[in-house]
Amino acid sequence: MAAEPGEPVWPPVARFFCTVARGLEPFLMREVRARLEATEVEYILGKVFFTTCADLNMLKKLKSAERLFLLIKKQFPFNVSSVSKGKIFSEIQRLINDEPESWLNVISIWKNLLELDAKKEKLSERDANPLKRKMGKDDTILGKKLKTEQMQETQETRECQLEKQREEETLEQGDFFTKREEFQEALQNDVAEAVDTHNQNDLTFRVSCRCSGTIAKTLTAQYSYLFYDLLLFQEIGKVIGIALMKQFGWKADLRNPNLEIFIHLNNIYSVVGIPVFRVPLASRAYIRTAGLRSTIAWAMASVAEIKAGTVVLDPMCGLGTILLEAAKEWPNCHCLQEVSILLFLTFHSGKSLS
Repeated sequence: MAAEPGEPVWPPVARFFCTVARGLEPFLMREVRARLEATEVEYILGKVFFTTCADLNMLKKLKSAERLFLLIKKQFPFNVSSVSKGKIFSEIQRLINDEPESWLNVISIWKNLLELDAKKEKLSERDANPLKRKMGKDDTILGKKLKTEQMQETQETRECQLEKQREEETLEQGDFFTKREEFQEALQNDVAEAVDTHNQNDLTFRVSCRCSGTIAKTLTAQYSYLFYDLLLFQEIGKVIGIALMKQFGWKADLRNPNLEIFIHLNNIYSVVGIPVFRVPLASRAYIRTAGLRSTIAWAMASVAEIKAGTVVLDPMCGLGTILLEAAKEWPNCHCLQEVSILLFLTFHSGKSLS
């Protein structure tokens, strides 16, 4: 059903980007088109940009991406030739101050995605175990019937007494309900104001920064320390943090923030985004022991063009990461590792292998 004019699109159409291992950009571009029906797909080294209205559940299914971000800004790199450090920091602050509306728009989309995901989780929990819920409902109905039969005997004798009490209580309850409605209305207004204030001013954040190329060399020229990269990232993060606090009234929280601001500056582009998930997409819950990188394993399995009923053999599987990715992505295939391969060959060749 199409949304009426003026109504927000749900899920919202948003611009995303993913970080990806170098060389896997074509895999991720094909994947976002196939899984998410993404449009405006483009890439630069190590990143893929795309537009989609997919929800978080679909976005979580990306296999060749490292991390997923909502895109706030993507622009050309800063011109740092013969420019002082103060001017560079002033240009960095303009990422926030020039178009604050773009920041607020992305924050709104981020909140909408989280709210939609929370609603879906509640629905799935409510719909879980329908048989148990039905049995509990039947027991409740039976209990109510027994209680009704017992109460019918005493109900008639109590009706006369209750009728007199109701006449006396009616006048008192009229005043009580009026006061209660006024109190509830005032409480709702206070809650709404508190929510608006929390959404606008009490948002906590931290800044993660990556800087490379000419801009990194220019900004670190004064440092002679071994860990000058760390000092540079902290300094840029501080500049961005101060700008965000002045512009939006947000509060910095380095340990447990509501959101993280990601900034990458180099010779090719300047990118600002918000991580959609705290845990990287490349971290698989079904892989207990780290071996081959999960994104690379998935890409290698996808090259095989596995179809339903296909037997996947990996005689040198190591920890079996490629087989795990194949079995998860294509559940109708048969994945065999070292021991299973020997049994498979023994059965089909009719020979004993020692």
